[in-house]
Amino acid sequence: MKRWIVLLLCGVIGVSMLHWEGNVEAASELGPVIGSPQLAVLVDGRKVKFQGGDPVMENNRVQVPLRGIGEALGAKVDFSDKTVTYLKDEKSIVLTLGSKVAVVDGQNVTMDTAAKAVKGRTYVPLRFVSENLGESVSWDQVGGWVWIGEKKIPSTDDEQYKLTPISEFREYTQSDLFFKNIRGKDYTHIKIIKSSDLPIQLADSQIVYSIDLVKRRREDFIRIRSNHRGNPITFLVKNSFARGRHGIDNAFTNNGDNTGMNFYPVVSSLDKFQNSVYIENYEGWTSFTIKQADYILLEDGDLYDYAVAIENPFK
Repeated sequence: MKRWIVLLLCGVIGVSMLHWEGNVEAASELGPVIGSPQLAVLVDGRKVKFQGGDPVMENNRVQVPLRGIGEALGAKVDFSDKTVTYLKDEKSIVLTLGSKVAVVDGQNVTMDTAAKAVKGRTYVPLRFVSENLGESVSWDQVGGWVWIGEKKIPSTDDEQYKLTPISEFREYTQSDLFFKNIRGKDYTHIKIIKSSDLPIQLADSQIVYSIDLVKRRREDFIRIRSNHRGNPITFLVKNSFARGRHGIDNAFTNNGDNTGMNFYPVVSSLDKFQNSVYIENYEGWTSFTIKQADYILLEDGDLYDYAVAIENPFK
């Protein structure tokens, strides 16, 4: 109960401080966002980590390193001279570097674009290869992502995400207010994830798709794409108090696809609240930078058994 009283009080004060927090009247008045989504490829809901090169967009066509996509789709990949061959089950694709004519299951097929060399590496047309290996492909305009196969979002409940005792985070628990679930009970464990694990579902509720550091009116904000609106986050700083943040509601951007962009100020006058105590003359709140935080705690009302924090990708 104490936690929610404090958060409610912070929220009330936060509303009165919105003029400082960006002088928010409407999302458009915050100015343009500086910081664009990064082009990424997801196979069955998991990002493909390409070795030696990133996906590129050319003439509205995504090209990717030849080996990474083949292996992600479970195909056998062979590259000899200027020829790329993919074999999966009964399907085969043969591409020739520089040619728009491919051989699919023994038949010549003309492509929109050709396999090509990019900075000494061979890139292939992503959609053509994926669809001809039997996979569905869709474009995520908001995230700048290509979804291939099933959209199976991993969950923090999955066994690959290990439980770490809260006791190992003593250096971050000076504000134990933030290590309680919605029922007011202390978390005994925490799960640490990385930005490369996104998108991920927190237990069986909120899906966090991406986290970015962006600028609005020259101020730094954390932007989180989620299917929930305004869930709080907390910056965890070693040997210091936790810095809770609420989303600036007027800046919430509905993407029209059951996701939205939540914006959280990096610097906030609410930091005058330290460990739930208001310090009237505290001036240090203006010097906080995102690099001081080691983790960002992701809050969700359905996280009952453990807390979830993401390693700060902006250090």
